[in-house]
Amino acid sequence: MNRRALIIGLAGIALLAGAGWWFDVPARMGWAEPSAAERTLYGNVDIRQVQLGFRVNGRIDRLFVDEGDDVKAGAVIAQLDDEPYRNSVAAAEADVAALRSTLEKLVAGPRKTEIAQAEATLNERLADLKNVSLAHERAARLRPNGTISQAGLDEAAAAKAAAAARADSAREALALLNEGSRSEDIAAARSNLAAAEARLASARTSLADTQLRAPNDGVILSRVREDGAIVSPSDIVAVLSLHEPLWVRSYVSETELGSIRPGMEVSVFTDSDPGMAVKGKIGFISPVAEFTPKSVETPDLRTDLVYRLRIVIDGRAAGLRQGMPVTVRLPPPAVASR
Repeated sequence: MNRRALIIGLAGIALLAGAGWWFDVPARMGWAEPSAAERTLYGNVDIRQVQLGFRVNGRIDRLFVDEGDDVKAGAVIAQLDDEPYRNSVAAAEADVAALRSTLEKLVAGPRKTEIAQAEATLNERLADLKNVSLAHERAARLRPNGTISQAGLDEAAAAKAAAAARADSAREALALLNEGSRSEDIAAARSNLAAAEARLASARTSLADTQLRAPNDGVILSRVREDGAIVSPSDIVAVLSLHEPLWVRSYVSETELGSIRPGMEVSVFTDSDPGMAVKGKIGFISPVAEFTPKSVETPDLRTDLVYRLRIVIDGRAAGLRQGMPVTVRLPPPAVASR
């Protein structure tokens, strides 16, 4: 009987020791145990990805990245064959140069030599008019005596009229040169030049778009296309996972909604490094209630209505990965209300 009692006592001691070892796991694993006043939420690191593609059509000349590559903002991800776009830029530059020369010509007006030539032509026409006018006067004096015929007088009059018309034409041509270009012609030339410059800017933009650049720092998740592929603006070439900003998506019940606010500081813990707290702030509280998603492993909240939170992580946390489940600890209500 004593032996049986001894065995039962030893078994009880072993059971107590095992229970103590089990409940001491968090301390030995480095878990920071929450205080009685702290509140715990559960969530996941928000998955933020960018599907990268070209804004222009073309053939991929080269892809510079592979899956898992870390890239910086502005780094070239891929390059299209840019020869067609370089040719378009050259043609647009030629059009701009031609239209600019036309505008400059209209603004400058006629050259001095052109005006001098018009003046000389007018003087010549006036001299011709003077000669035929004298011939007409002689014919008019001789006609009454019958020295010349009426036909001769008529010819002299017609010659005088023709010379006068040529003189008037030369005079108007000189006046046009002195006035310079019409304002309407200059305005039209300016508009044509502006349109050509816009086409040139568009061609240069298309040429620049033959390089696909990373919009932010991140990691290449997938390389969708390969060298030589023909792509259009709707095609995805690569998928980029962003480093920053880093967000955590969590949920809070309605009963705790009044004790939290945007800007409240929280601590975020991961299973991979439970002893390391990552600092963050509540940046957004959804105004719409929803049922707790299945990804939140809190059985007592599965059927309750909750509100979604966005927690903004301070800086880039090396231990956090997109989609990773995390534990969020809020400060005690007394501290949070300050």
